[in-house]
Amino acid sequence: MSNDLAKASDAALSVAVARWHPEALSEVYRRNAGPVYGLAKRLLGDQALAEEVTQEVFVGFWERPERYDPARGSLRAFLLAVAHGRAVDMLRSEASRRAREQRAQAVVVDGYDLEQEVVELIANERVRQALDKLPEAERTAIELAYFGGHSYRDVARAQNQPEGTVKSRIRSGLRRMGDELSHLAQGTNR
Repeated sequence: MSNDLAKASDAALSVAVARWHPEALSEVYRRNAGPVYGLAKRLLGDQALAEEVTQEVFVGFWERPERYDPARGSLRAFLLAVAHGRAVDMLRSEASRRAREQRAQAVVVDGYDLEQEVVELIANERVRQALDKLPEAERTAIELAYFGGHSYRDVARAQNQPEGTVKSRIRSGLRRMGDELSHLAQGTNR
């Protein structure tokens, strides 16, 4: 069968992968792993991250081969587009993480300001109260994304949920928290 796969078209390989033939995925990988890895490495500039993106692309294709539409282009073009998207997501996630770290380092103050510390403690307590009032799914997604420093994709993977669902939960939870913080700041407790 492997000789047949070596001559198979992109569409035929996609159908074979959809039928859970690991040899077909091996052939897809053999044909396309180099260009996928090369693109990820060029965009990310990091071998380990490029390997991670490459693995995610092929695992994603194994799990959802129906996303590839032969009428829209070659399998290589599809896999490269997926790799590009994942690499850009990773770059954004890394940039966001670095910005958070830089902001945290910039907060270092020379002198000790008791009043500022009290204000921050109160604000932290109010945020915790608002967070505790959220449904568990929203609270967990927000904690992972904002306190854990994870990307939406990582949160989705951790919660075994689609990325769109996680984004909606975070948006909804942040909206609820904003309303609750507004009430807490006004001294009204709901």
